[in-house]
Amino acid sequence: MKKLAKNIKLLLISGLCLTLALCPILLANSSAYADENSQGFTLSPMKENAIINPGETYESSFAIANPAANSKDFSYEITISPFYVDNDYNNVFSAEGNFSEITDWITIDSPTTGTLKPNDTEEIHFTINVPNDAPAGGQYAAIIVQSALPTNSESKSAIMERTAIAHTIFAEITGTTKRQGETVSANVPGFLSSGEIFGESSIKNTGNVHGKATYTLKVTPLFSGEEVYSNAEEPITHDILPNRTYYNKISWKNTPAVGIFNVTYTAEFEGVTTEIKKMVIVCPFWLIILLVIAIAAIILFIATKIRKKN
Repeated sequence: MKKLAKNIKLLLISGLCLTLALCPILLANSSAYADENSQGFTLSPMKENAIINPGETYESSFAIANPAANSKDFSYEITISPFYVDNDYNNVFSAEGNFSEITDWITIDSPTTGTLKPNDTEEIHFTINVPNDAPAGGQYAAIIVQSALPTNSESKSAIMERTAIAHTIFAEITGTTKRQGETVSANVPGFLSSGEIFGESSIKNTGNVHGKATYTLKVTPLFSGEEVYSNAEEPITHDILPNRTYYNKISWKNTPAVGIFNVTYTAEFEGVTTEIKKMVIVCPFWLIILLVIAIAAIILFIATKIRKKN
């Protein structure tokens, strides 16, 4: 038994020594290639909206910039990809039925590869040739700029981290477009024990083209008409794509620990307005408990007085 234990111990020590000896080799072979050319490049603009008639040609461009703060050249590659969002409204670069046909209509007129020195900018031109039988409604695509693969074979064999930025295209093809939506849910909580006063909603685009939703929140004290918070002058807006539901939440960051307020939350989409007006009480549970104890003590005091008189 002792001999077996001794052999196991020797085996473990030998394995540990072998692992330590091989570590530098393993790390060298598996280390990720940090692409020094991919740091900090920008696109401008990163998104554009276009209204195009069937049979028309649409021309546009965007700029790639390698900021002066970068100390190295930036080499890039350009590709065309479908663009849409999933049910949680995360960006996805995959086809979505008829809404992704535009990817076959786009042609990059500039070179699809290049190198920029620090503080250099390159204008990328592209053309969208819309066929005569293009379906009316929204079409969505992305022109993706990413750091180019290194040219030397040693770097190609390593694991590489690449940076990519997309110039997204929200195109509306004219014709029989349907602009419509519905409010799936909307809410302003009437009581908060802690946290921020907020309004929230989920709006679904039931049409065939993207539309812009607008959201506002207004808060006033219960006994005063003076606004303590409002984003009416700079409302939150967001594009909602066809057949997708977008969730919005607006909060008043400076909500006090105690107070009673009148709150109005408004969501507008494609001519439909959803408005919720509610009185909101903000009161921590410990204060509620103290108030209940105080009220109970007053009632008990009054009852004792009445009993003594009787």
